Amino acid sequence: MLIAGLACLVLAAYAGWWLLPALAFVLWLAHEAWLADHLFYSPRSDDLHQLAPDWTRVATVADGRLHVSDPLPPADTVVLEGRVEAGFSGRFFDPWLCLADRRFDFERGCHGRRFLALDASRLGESSGPIPLHPGHCRLAGEVRIHGFRQPDYAGKRLLIVAPHADDAELAAFGLYQRADDVMIVTLTQGETEAGHYEALGLGEAQAARLKGRLRSWDSMAIPLWGDVSQDHCLQMGYFCMQLQAMRAAPDTPQGSRLSGESDIRAARCWNSQTLPGDVDGKPTWRNLVADLSAILGQYSPEIVVLPHPVVDPHPDHVAAAAAVAEAVRDSQVRIAHYLLYANHLHDNDRWPMGPAGGGITLPPRHVAGPAERYWINPLGEEQQLAKAMALAMQHDLRPPLPFKKRLRRHIQCWLAGRRWPATGENEYFRKAVRAGELFAVTGSLDAVLPQLRS
Repeated sequence: MLIAGLACLVLAAYAGWWLLPALAFVLWLAHEAWLADHLFYSPRSDDLHQLAPDWTRVATVADGRLHVSDPLPPADTVVLEGRVEAGFSGRFFDPWLCLADRRFDFERGCHGRRFLALDASRLGESSGPIPLHPGHCRLAGEVRIHGFRQPDYAGKRLLIVAPHADDAELAAFGLYQRADDVMIVTLTQGETEAGHYEALGLGEAQAARLKGRLRSWDSMAIPLWGDVSQDHCLQMGYFCMQLQAMRAAPDTPQGSRLSGESDIRAARCWNSQTLPGDVDGKPTWRNLVADLSAILGQYSPEIVVLPHPVVDPHPDHVAAAAAVAEAVRDSQVRIAHYLLYANHLHDNDRWPMGPAGGGITLPPRHVAGPAERYWINPLGEEQQLAKAMALAMQHDLRPPLPFKKRLRRHIQCWLAGRRWPATGENEYFRKAVRAGELFAVTGSLDAVLPQLRS
């Protein structure tokens, strides 16, 4: 961008300074269309995922198809590992691969190893060629297909831990909609960033209290759209962006930063059961862990669904995983598996990339970690629409886009060919409503993040 600016100054010096406004406008358009993504790593770097599959097969690309060396054994989820290289046009348009009628999008200018996740039913069990259609890129060299055999976790006894009111829907609406037995626990009121409600003439504290009450109601009411009754939902009432402070000083109450409230019981008015924190209503780490321990003991889940404490860096999400790990140890309840989700990334705010309804790649990862297993919960078109409507009910996802972001979208639509869904303006309507919901599967939280013990 700096070089382009210098070139414009030289051109203006020779052709006339009257060109500067026009050139500045062109540079601004180019920035909004191609340089405004929050991508804090090189798209030419490799993703460094360590996998622990049940089987692996080698495939090659020829004649526009993916040819598998041997028949694919049974699996429920497959991850394709290969090198994606964007062409020249892939610097201006999002590169994509359409594999078995499922589209996967990548970073513009990508030139490295990527991992594509999809339900195994898309590939079948034969060794026949798999249709492959590239757009602005190519799949180069050897491709490895990793298969994972796992049960359908929707048939297990599920506990979904959501740090905020919309996290359960963003990560796992399709899963809990078809679950046989599920409990959804929301940890915080989510009262911060309430500027939208200040426009109603409210002060900062009043707006935060209103937003906290609305989002607490969301956490109890919206799961009904996914066939989860209110008595299978719990709102814990702790305060947004305070969980890490609670963890640092376990016995010190941490009230809301904005609303002026310091009693968690007001947000628990819709709960169908009492919890240890109801005794004094103090927002402390001791109460949070005791609440979770009580829920684990009463509900005895087989599977716990919660944020990935390494991939998802949101402070409340990391603290939620730490609280669950401590509560599991205190309650001595045996959890068969944890399903880990990521609603935020620290170095890419477009993942999953591409339009709504598309496939999903493993999240960018540039530091090798322990070997992981993955599971895709597939979503058909009807389930995707139901999930989008669940998101549309979330008060935090309803405020209109600022003018600057809306203008940027129009520019990217015209110049870069990007598309957004009609279901809602918030970016999560594109990112979260996909052909499947992706989870990392582990039998131990301490294996994912040993420092949770500290």
